[in-house]
Amino acid sequence: MLDIEAMEAFHGDFQAVFGMDLQLAAGETLALIGANGAGKTSFLRAISGLTVSRAAKFTLEGRDMRALSAPERARLGVALCPEGRRMFPSLTVAENLLMGARIGRRGPWNMESVCALFPILREFANRPAALLSGGQQQMVAIGRALMANPSLLLLDEVSLGLAPVVVDQVHEALSQIRGEGMAVVLVEQDIGRALRLADRFLCVLEGKTQLTGQAKGADMLAIGRAYFGEDA
Repeated sequence: MLDIEAMEAFHGDFQAVFGMDLQLAAGETLALIGANGAGKTSFLRAISGLTVSRAAKFTLEGRDMRALSAPERARLGVALCPEGRRMFPSLTVAENLLMGARIGRRGPWNMESVCALFPILREFANRPAALLSGGQQQMVAIGRALMANPSLLLLDEVSLGLAPVVVDQVHEALSQIRGEGMAVVLVEQDIGRALRLADRFLCVLEGKTQLTGQAKGADMLAIGRAYFGEDA
């Protein structure tokens, strides 16, 4: 469903991603792991079209995405839930969610199904999003991305800065999202949690792929070496 070969990403003259590959099937979840500054967010932004990038190949459901803008990629099924949540502070919870639906893609996700996933959002639907807690805002951000009915969902640090009980709620919701058939790339600092949610993992260091493998039964010592760039 997703096929990326030799992707590079740039911030001005600075190159953040070097020749990364990624293949994902529909319904598959990949945990993208690595230390702070490893290039994870840059890779997600390159896929979504928010960062200058180039690739030998980048197709989504058979469509070449390389020359397309971020809005065009969104209309074709790429949705990013960004680090830091990025609420529209002057809008209510419901209005923030509806921003995701403006893409106009059909699918299972709408106001009712998102509020079934995160019931607190129904209670706070008419409250300004800026007045919600960090965990509640994260639920809005995930819901907003789902409202676009993507075929590829990119989740960047969805548990960052949240209380452990809220992290549990968010990860429980992500387990339910996996059953809806979309491909998911999950950036998560908690490696153990990420592996429990994912089918496969990709560990990145300094913008390059260090290690890939199956999440179940993953060699944690090998992941640790790849994470910190240590020799085997």
